[in-house]
Amino acid sequence: MNDEPRVSAEQMIGRLPLSPWARIRAAVALTAGLAGAVFVGALWITEPGPLPGGTRLAFALLTVFCLAWACYGGWVMTHRAPLFATDRVIAAWLALTASSVTTAVVTTIAVQRGTGPILPLATGGVLVAATVVLAVRAHARRATLLRRKRELSGE
Repeated sequence: MNDEPRVSAEQMIGRLPLSPWARIRAAVALTAGLAGAVFVGALWITEPGPLPGGTRLAFALLTVFCLAWACYGGWVMTHRAPLFATDRVIAAWLALTASSVTTAVVTTIAVQRGTGPILPLATGGVLVAATVVLAVRAHARRATLLRRKRELSGE
């Protein structure tokens, strides 16, 4: 008979360290997000005169996107165990949201200026399509891992 206590899948996962590359990616997301937020915030604050509503909205959205990436990087850095597919799902949704909103804002500005929506819609469409593919792949990978975990733990 084996007298050692059984270790659950959750306990085993909790003991795994975060890989060096995952730490580097998280540190880059955290640093770039904070730097971007500071940069955009500094540009926003130092703009002379009252800004149009669309410009204020663009500055606010860019600042929020940068802070979201910084929060994501900080969240990954503070978890001792690897997040496996969850971090990719979150990153994919951040990228999809940022690319969709940016496409909408840039297209709206282009239409208001009379330059036409074709170029911003085409460029944004490519970015949104790429992030949709990443989000679908991340969700599928996470579902596969969760299904495998249930199989192994006998749930």
